[in-house]
Amino acid sequence: MSSIALDKARVHQVLTPEGLSLPFVVGSAGDRISAFVLDTVLIVLVTIGLQLLGVALAVLGLPEIGFSFALLVGFLLWNFYFIYFEAHRGGVTYGKRKAELRVISRGGGPLTAEAVVARNLMRNLELQLPLLVLLAPDQMLPEAPVWGRLIAAVWLMAFAFMPLFNQDRLRCGDLVAGTIVVKAPAAVLLGDLTERGMPPRPAERPAARPAARWTPPPPKPALAPEPVAEEFPFTRQQLDIYGIHELQVLEDLLRRDDQGTLDGRILEDVCDKIKTKIDWPRERWDVPHRRFLDAFYRAQRARLEQKMLFGQRQERKKG
Repeated sequence: MSSIALDKARVHQVLTPEGLSLPFVVGSAGDRISAFVLDTVLIVLVTIGLQLLGVALAVLGLPEIGFSFALLVGFLLWNFYFIYFEAHRGGVTYGKRKAELRVISRGGGPLTAEAVVARNLMRNLELQLPLLVLLAPDQMLPEAPVWGRLIAAVWLMAFAFMPLFNQDRLRCGDLVAGTIVVKAPAAVLLGDLTERGMPPRPAERPAARPAARWTPPPPKPALAPEPVAEEFPFTRQQLDIYGIHELQVLEDLLRRDDQGTLDGRILEDVCDKIKTKIDWPRERWDVPHRRFLDAFYRAQRARLEQKMLFGQRQERKKG
């Protein structure tokens, strides 16, 4: 997303363990409503299908099994749909994927199962209770006077509309679980740094040359093995630790370093953390950190692309 778009949107800064501040655009109320509606429609359609299956089994002479199965699966679906997909799909449900949204931790750490359960258990207070009070006040508050029902309805609706009253669009579940819903960036492998035309460092920029007549470029020779691969022989076990997210973070760090907008101490700290994480030999510890990170980036990208060819997509680091 461009910087202009970020300026116009509400941005939430997340500090990664590598010391890099990453901007995330907070999901708008409209996007969140559309995602919830899509998820609800999907749940309703599956529930109807389960009911039809129960009717079919009843016609075949198995009414107890059919309706018990439909009731059990319907209960699990309505109560654990959001928990399952957000916990096992990186904070993304079907509706959130269509709306390009994702649930993340506000503190920059991994999205834990405990946080997912906490934020979704609050949905009863935020949605179901207000709906029941509005649709069936006599059953919910049979002995309360009219003014009492009105106060209860207003109080419960405040929970339902809480995302509209804070700049990060946090609902009660987000406040309890420490989560936030953001626009999900496309998780794709970016091109090699040397292939994307990165600008040279400020001290290495060539002097301007007069315009020359264009001539077709000569054919590219076959790529020879890079000596850096022999200098830093990473193993598969070392490269399998990190995922696509960490690769993108590392690319952004290297790019900012080339543009002269990154504190060199941050790059050195990241290098030391990677070496520690992959158990880099201590006798080879004192190597130029930028040369090490360039080599690790190329090797990591090649490894992730190789795994994706076999249908193995690793989003984040292990452990």
